[in-house]
Amino acid sequence: MTGVRVNDIELVAGVSDALATEYRSAKRYVSDVPTQSLLHVRSFAHRLTALLAEPKAVVFDSPNLYDRIEQLNRLRLIDVRITRALHRLRADGNRGAHPEKYHLDQPQLQQLAQKAIRDLLKLVELVYPLLRQCPAPAYQFDEYDALSGRELCFRAVMQDDSEAQYLLGMSFKSQALMARQQEQALADSELPPPQQAKHYLSKAAYWFAQAATQEPRARFEHGVALLHGYSGEPDLAAGQQLIREAAEAGVVDAMALLGYFYLVGSGDITADLVLAEQYLKAAAEQEHTEAMANLGVLRYQQGNLPAAFQHIKQAAQSGYPHAQYHLSLMLARGEGCQADLAGSEQWLAEAAEQGQLEAMLARAQHMLNQEQAFGSDMSQAESYLRQVIRYGHSVPAMIELAIALTDGSLARIDVVEAAAWLKLAKSRGDAHEQQIITPLWQSLAQQVERALALSQEQAEQRSLQRAKELLTD
Repeated sequence: MTGVRVNDIELVAGVSDALATEYRSAKRYVSDVPTQSLLHVRSFAHRLTALLAEPKAVVFDSPNLYDRIEQLNRLRLIDVRITRALHRLRADGNRGAHPEKYHLDQPQLQQLAQKAIRDLLKLVELVYPLLRQCPAPAYQFDEYDALSGRELCFRAVMQDDSEAQYLLGMSFKSQALMARQQEQALADSELPPPQQAKHYLSKAAYWFAQAATQEPRARFEHGVALLHGYSGEPDLAAGQQLIREAAEAGVVDAMALLGYFYLVGSGDITADLVLAEQYLKAAAEQEHTEAMANLGVLRYQQGNLPAAFQHIKQAAQSGYPHAQYHLSLMLARGEGCQADLAGSEQWLAEAAEQGQLEAMLARAQHMLNQEQAFGSDMSQAESYLRQVIRYGHSVPAMIELAIALTDGSLARIDVVEAAAWLKLAKSRGDAHEQQIITPLWQSLAQQVERALALSQEQAEQRSLQRAKELLTD
């Protein structure tokens, strides 16, 4: 094949037909169902680790993709470039599974999926000599099929294709979750928030219901739709029954959610730690990161801190932001491990970078209030605080931002914006938070009065007067 120009699918097929099937699916859904595209990217990475292990008959110690990549690296079967490329695909696949937790909108998801496709092809070029004992051939990239979305709709409507119906439902669900984020972000603004989330959820529920009898994944999603009332009143009993059926059919998300229900008790499901462990372990063995993390919670509740630490660490290494945040806490406290403050801060930074709101707030607080904070960056601290306010409506973040805007930590002082954030925090804060807000409110009011008495510039006086009005009960 050397010197012959092939297309991108033929390039991947030159390594493995199974990889080409995953790649074709990943590429096919980039524009219309990018979440599904990213899941195929992750599955591609998993299949590739098996191919890389085959020549040396390596038996993996763990089904977890992170562990498999690291084992291949330790055995020197892959170099640093391949290791990093595999980890990038793993991380992108995790984002595809839960885009709402990474605050991604539909265009960002599409861009991420397109980037993952490019990264995947670069990885194929790197592994080609290892698996075929010859350089990768020159290839041309065929553009994405613009008609794939129409084909999906045709299959769903005209051919009653359950897989296409399920994928349409997933596309609408993804759009709904991201629209809901935008609506929540606009909740404090003067603009009326759009009402797209409910519309998309209703469409998702319809297609999940159409596919549920034939497609177990759709049965799970139909159960979730009933559970949360996507298109009407919630039906907890019917939703949980469908989730149970999907779990028995081997749907990983269903096993993870049913395990969580048994962990905490929900609706008609009574807490049962034996069944919780059974379903969570089954999902975790198939690399479901939330299930790994919840196994850690189960062990924590049982008082087995070393086991809890290992499960949460595994979920963190697999890229799950909530587990990364909780791993940071356990490392800081020495729970189930040796205390490691540097490691704790690194995992906190990792979780913050992936949009975990509690981690973003903690990182911002560390950067603003600790002189020797790891990776201190005031612009990043401000960005984190604004995102936590936007997506989480966090009163502590409002207080931190108001303080930073008042004391000059952000290389500027803006008493008007500081007063506005304090006013909003005061309207929302609980009793404990009010105890923090009150002295700050009084101090800022006094600062504004002193500045007004000394100011000689009209523009400055107008700003100070506005701040004074905001601080007037």
